[in-house]
Amino acid sequence: MKYKISMMMISFCISQMVYAETGTYPAGAVASPDQYGTAVAAEILKKGGNAIDAAVATAFTLAVTYPEAGNIGGGGFMTIYMNNKAYFLDYREVAPKLASENMYLDNKGELIDGMSIVGAKAVGVPGTVMGLWEAHQKFGTLKWADLVQPAIHYAEKGFIVADQQFQYRQDAVTFFGDKTNFFDYFGSLKPGKNFTQPELANTLKRIAAQGPQDFYHGETAQLIVNEMKKDGGLITHDDLVNYTAKWREPLSFKWRDNMVYTAPLPSSGGVALKQLLLMKQDLNNDFNQVEVNSANYIHLLAEIEKRVFADRADYLGDPAYTNVPVEKLTDINYISQRAKEVNPNAISPTESVKPGLETHQTTHFSIVDKWGNAVSNTYTLNWDFGSGVVVRGAGFLLNDEMDDFSSKPGVANQFGVIGGNANAIQAGKRMLSSMSPTIITKNGAVSMVIGTPGGSRIFTSIFQVINNFYDYHMSLQDAVNAQRVHHQLLPKNTIYFDAYKPLQGQVAEALQKMGYILEDQGWLMGDVEAISINDNVIEAASDARGRGVTQIVQ
Repeated sequence: MKYKISMMMISFCISQMVYAETGTYPAGAVASPDQYGTAVAAEILKKGGNAIDAAVATAFTLAVTYPEAGNIGGGGFMTIYMNNKAYFLDYREVAPKLASENMYLDNKGELIDGMSIVGAKAVGVPGTVMGLWEAHQKFGTLKWADLVQPAIHYAEKGFIVADQQFQYRQDAVTFFGDKTNFFDYFGSLKPGKNFTQPELANTLKRIAAQGPQDFYHGETAQLIVNEMKKDGGLITHDDLVNYTAKWREPLSFKWRDNMVYTAPLPSSGGVALKQLLLMKQDLNNDFNQVEVNSANYIHLLAEIEKRVFADRADYLGDPAYTNVPVEKLTDINYISQRAKEVNPNAISPTESVKPGLETHQTTHFSIVDKWGNAVSNTYTLNWDFGSGVVVRGAGFLLNDEMDDFSSKPGVANQFGVIGGNANAIQAGKRMLSSMSPTIITKNGAVSMVIGTPGGSRIFTSIFQVINNFYDYHMSLQDAVNAQRVHHQLLPKNTIYFDAYKPLQGQVAEALQKMGYILEDQGWLMGDVEAISINDNVIEAASDARGRGVTQIVQ
């Protein structure tokens, strides 16, 4: 099988296709963060594979061609709509059994700089291979080995390195320095040059032949354990053997005439997205006639978002270890109560925004098949190139997801987010996430598939794109490309923006007069990959902030 990229068949902007009145589509669609993932998904759909088949093949391909975030050494979440029913697959990493609550603190109880994000001690037990296997076992139609083959092809034959990808590598080389073996494997990553990964190709061949048996029990498992022993990491054979992916009920709720299916715990994303959408709906009178991304609009977003982040910090964590009051946090009466606290004209003092109840680099792709099935998949190594640790002999990067725990209550992680005891480190526990792969349906049919990377910015970015599309009636591409901002309670009164659409001019001046601090966060805010199906038109959009590609597949 050949995987040649034809620029004639790939669209870098919106694509449209009328679909049949029967409810099935004469076309599928994919929005993926690079051209290789899109080409592979399109090929699988053309061969008669369904959305799950295409998702598995795309995920493995991105593990090769998008190493800054695509992975087999990380984990993630998958929201699925299959045969008119929604499913959610949690293949999030877990803390090794040797992990402990104070593992990143010195003898004075202070955080040891960098330990939770660089090196082998930052690594959680990977879930990607098991997650993709579980999805395929339940819904896949094509052979597993055939779905891994495109990734093997790109690992053996190589892919052309993008300019943006090289910049990420440059930053990582400086960041990791001599603390990991990152440069040994990715030092030759050069823009415009072909990059091969022979060790990774051999690992993928074993996975193609043996599935997760190799990764969690076999030769690859032994190589992971060897790397841990060499670098002082915590993952053992038992951790790998005992890893399981979990099928969970998606967090679902009615929103206007739609049903929204998104991530449940241990992601904070679904709870937050529901709070954001319903709180904005409750504040409809305040938003009425307010221009999108005006000073008033951004202020109202900040007021909503700070309350969501206050709840996130105190209440949310792995439901297997923490009693999380999800129903109370998402109850319409509670959300209305929170909405009433919003001051539409001035900043609510940060100190007064309490939890309301009593007592950098990820990647996403969206796929729809011709039968109307959909996959929204977000998976991650956490920061760019994860922990910087490459498994010697296996050729893949390991995550630094342990930083998503609250290493010390009240102290921010690398995204500046404060956590509490509900997300404290504990052996076997899944760390809290913001990943929010989301599917929206109307009258039982898929109308939107959306997701993005971006750490704590994930659910606020998705929220803004949904607003742009449904409330402000932008085209999908315009909705995805529009200016995005972010506020997360702390730092106090700080609104973040990115260089793609900076906050400036009269809007910036008005916000500053209100008392806001405006800050370029120094990295692009997300890389949204979205598909919409509305009024008999299929649209696919890749964020202009990234190098993603869309394709309508006939």
